[in-house]
Amino acid sequence: MVIFQRLFYKLISVSNRLVFLTSLFLIGISSILIYVLEPDTFENPFNGFWWVMTTVTTVGYGDFSPVSAAGKILAMGLYIFGIGLISIVISKVVDQIFLFQRRKEQGKMDFTGANHFVIIDWSTNAKLAIQEILHSDPEVQIVLIDQLDTTPLSHERVHYVQGNPIQQSTLEQANLKEAKAVFVFANEVTDFGNFIQDASYVDGKTLLIATTIERYYEEIYTIVEVKDRSNVENFVHVDIDEFILSTDTISQMAVRSAFHPGSSRIVSQLLSKQHGDDLYEIKKRPHWSTYRDAFNELLKEGATLVSNGEKLNINRQLDREIPDDARLFVICDEETYKRVK
Repeated sequence: MVIFQRLFYKLISVSNRLVFLTSLFLIGISSILIYVLEPDTFENPFNGFWWVMTTVTTVGYGDFSPVSAAGKILAMGLYIFGIGLISIVISKVVDQIFLFQRRKEQGKMDFTGANHFVIIDWSTNAKLAIQEILHSDPEVQIVLIDQLDTTPLSHERVHYVQGNPIQQSTLEQANLKEAKAVFVFANEVTDFGNFIQDASYVDGKTLLIATTIERYYEEIYTIVEVKDRSNVENFVHVDIDEFILSTDTISQMAVRSAFHPGSSRIVSQLLSKQHGDDLYEIKKRPHWSTYRDAFNELLKEGATLVSNGEKLNINRQLDREIPDDARLFVICDEETYKRVK
């Protein structure tokens, strides 16, 4: 018994490749041998393979069984070695699944997808952004970069990368070069769990991250959250596509609500695809010449044309021609958008 225990422990310690190859060899040679030894009983090699698999997995249907002494000796060999070997194979497969899941939760695996969104630094705003992205697109993948020991959010479409976003290796692990856009959120908590009260320090870290992104991935669309408006000037040498001033936005919405009750709910509805009508981008149709053509046709279809990119004054320019590179935005529900896009 001690001999078998030692043999079992040695098999567990050997490489996965050797265990799998040995198992395949044992199953293959046993399937052929049992057919050679008893061709009348098993009729063809596949039946021999079937009998070996039901034996080593301890299923034992009993539809095939050896009748000769040689066949029974082979069966006893499978009982002694085959069942134990397959048990080790199964345990190693389970271990690999567990290891894969643990490495994924710890952010140790490379992301190989493309056209994904990259979120840098975990925060309440980052969490809200991820939820909104997941709700807006049922297929898009998200990569979250942070230095937490394990992922703060478990979701099948959220891939976690643990590392310092200032290092190029971390950005490469997130496959940033093939990402659709990257969001850099302000992180007010240090690696030791301390809260940073000075917004300049928070924006300073954000600036370092943005500089690293610009150095290695200058073509990617970059959106940065800044805590203090006065620090935006410090980003002038970095090609940032958009800035988010969260504190300003909250203050402005609060004031608007005071003067115009309900206005904040309208803005929130347009910012989120989870409630009511939303803001969508559509392409210019070939037969549209002026904004009036587009406005009137879209209105009949249930959508309201509101802007060309950042220009919200098209209602005062209805008779102007629509540029070929126009980015037209409309307000409508999801069903209408599917019809007009």
